[in-house]
Amino acid sequence: MSIGKLVLRSCLINLLVISVVPMRDASASPSNESFTLVHHDLSVELNPAAHELMASDQIEMEVDPRVTSVTFTLAHTLHVESIVVRTHAISDGQRNEGVVVPFTSLHPSETTVQRIMVSLPTERGRRVTLVMRYRGQINEPPKEPRHLRFVTPSETAGHIGLEGVYLSGESLWYPDVAGSLSTYRVTTQIPQEWTAIASGRKETETTNAGKVSSTWVVRDRSEAFTLVANKFVAKLREWKGPTGQRVELQTYFFPDNAGLADEYLEAAARYLDAYVKILGDYPFEKFAVVENFFPSGLGLPSFTLLGSGSIKRHYVQPYALGHEIVHSWIGNSVFNRDDHGNWVEGLTTYLANYYWHELVQDTRQAFEQRRMMLQGYNLYVKPDEDYAVAQFLRKHDEKDNSIGYQKSAFVFHLLRQEIGDKPFWQGLKAFVSTYRNQPADWKSIEEVFSRESGQDLRWFFEQWVEQPGAPQLSLGDVHARPVKGEDSREAWRLTVQIDQAGKPFRMAIPIRIMMRGSTEIKLIVLRLSQTSVAEFILPDQPLQVELDPDLMTFRRLTRRQLPPMLNGYVTDRRKTVVQAFSDPASPLQQVVSRITDHEQTGLHKTTVISLKENSLPHDGSILVLAGADERQAVQSAVQESCGDRVALGERGVQIDGQAYDGPKLAVLFSCHRANVPDSIITVLYGVTSGSLEKLSRFLFYYGWHSYLVFQDGAVTKREVWQGTTDVKEVRIDAMP
Repeated sequence: MSIGKLVLRSCLINLLVISVVPMRDASASPSNESFTLVHHDLSVELNPAAHELMASDQIEMEVDPRVTSVTFTLAHTLHVESIVVRTHAISDGQRNEGVVVPFTSLHPSETTVQRIMVSLPTERGRRVTLVMRYRGQINEPPKEPRHLRFVTPSETAGHIGLEGVYLSGESLWYPDVAGSLSTYRVTTQIPQEWTAIASGRKETETTNAGKVSSTWVVRDRSEAFTLVANKFVAKLREWKGPTGQRVELQTYFFPDNAGLADEYLEAAARYLDAYVKILGDYPFEKFAVVENFFPSGLGLPSFTLLGSGSIKRHYVQPYALGHEIVHSWIGNSVFNRDDHGNWVEGLTTYLANYYWHELVQDTRQAFEQRRMMLQGYNLYVKPDEDYAVAQFLRKHDEKDNSIGYQKSAFVFHLLRQEIGDKPFWQGLKAFVSTYRNQPADWKSIEEVFSRESGQDLRWFFEQWVEQPGAPQLSLGDVHARPVKGEDSREAWRLTVQIDQAGKPFRMAIPIRIMMRGSTEIKLIVLRLSQTSVAEFILPDQPLQVELDPDLMTFRRLTRRQLPPMLNGYVTDRRKTVVQAFSDPASPLQQVVSRITDHEQTGLHKTTVISLKENSLPHDGSILVLAGADERQAVQSAVQESCGDRVALGERGVQIDGQAYDGPKLAVLFSCHRANVPDSIITVLYGVTSGSLEKLSRFLFYYGWHSYLVFQDGAVTKREVWQGTTDVKEVRIDAMP
């Protein structure tokens, strides 16, 4: 996630920890259109033991002479001690020494935001400097939210404590105005042995009388300033780009993880090497990977803040560290416009989570990412709950993630296919350059890419960004007949019909044509009609036609067309948990408890039953939690749906003909339920109770694969079984 003013970027399909771009909530304060906040010169002393800060902020503003007061936001736990205003006199331009001015603190009981309204002298020029002294506590210990996937970022607006310091824009730890973009100079004082990390470049650092003082400077206008502190082990390395740019790469890890520093520094250099070619020079003077004292994945201007668990799990993948680095440009250099649709997460997801695999020519993983984007949308976004990409602001649940991250990312993939690679990459670089240190919105993106491609893209953004939904496509009639080709050779005329249910979309859809001796991919351009027909002259007899075999288009799929997986169970509105174990102390009982506890949040009710002969419900999806003592009954219960794909043994399991065994072995597998449309049967089976101990807490993290094999809680094998594809045999017309 990137941190500006609070646009959540979560993320990520494959992550244990969801990554976010925090950006301050624009609703916290009305925007002051008649003045501009230019610069903060902050001095702050932190006392972690008392959760306290003491600060002075010298704020420079451009103010319309007619304005008599300005209003700032500040955390309600901070007390303003005094405010002095210095102005430039109208007559001679000389700044006065400052006068103490009256102010009013407004703190509605229902919010954690206080508003400080400051009266201004009437005799002044446009330039005003205000010095605000304040102090107080920021003490909101991170809380782990209740979530079925169990491991998500902890929630806190800000915290100062012995376990660590986290102060972001949403902490409201310094006076600010919604929508402001300013420069910063921040001097921090913390106890010796602590290290502060902040936005921007560190100018100085000194130690005196048991305190460490450091000064940080942000010269480019930015949405917010983030400050963190802890007891770190630091490691530094210089990176040099193709244009000669030099960036200091840094890690700040706790002692237990300090040995992982080189892995992160090398990965950061690798991502910078790739993305500067696509996005232009890196926007900051440093990039630091900083370990956090609570679970997080935050992308901030010039650094990323990752929880200890993420650091330990080698969080260097493209969807992880790569995602955070892309946020340096997208979200932390080009900002999302307040109160407009959040495009930042979609574009970052496209470039990091998806495009990286294209870049390194990993076609299998690129396909997997497209598959997961489509699966997330089709599983978590019900047609009656869908909304337009342009309406996405921040992630609250998997539905928002599927629209704001996955569908939005796919929109950029569709745009690239529509205008071509060269205009797309030219447009992207032009967009980043044009809007550096400025806010942008979907309209900005449309204007830049229309200009760079020389096309009117109004229809594209209206269809894919401003309207909800996705096309519902299917193969209609497919037939062929022999014809005379060039040089009187035999050829075949293939006619393919594509049907659209519901609202028709304008798009191009690929089809794969399987012939007797070869295969070809063709594009069919669909217009705004329920039926489109295309004809192709082929050199060989066509046998089959498959719709969008490589998942290059965004569309609605039936649940039967998706691979069977645990998330198919999770998203079914009718679901049952089957307890197929007898030990009440089994780790499987923890899974049952987590599911029933989660239901207190108001989600669809899950029925919990015990396994008996022929007792499975006749509708909905089923999760079978199985111990070895119920192995034979479970095998019988799933036989109709899974067939011979899975065979449970006393000491192991056989899947797709491959045997796995051992006392620490467990398996999670899913199949489409036989004769129950759109539903799944999923089984979690452990050879022993001990094989399930580590797995039970993280079960719902493994929702995207058809089967996974675990040894002592660690994945040793994972695969996806294909869903039902849209394939039709070609009907051969009789000779005329």
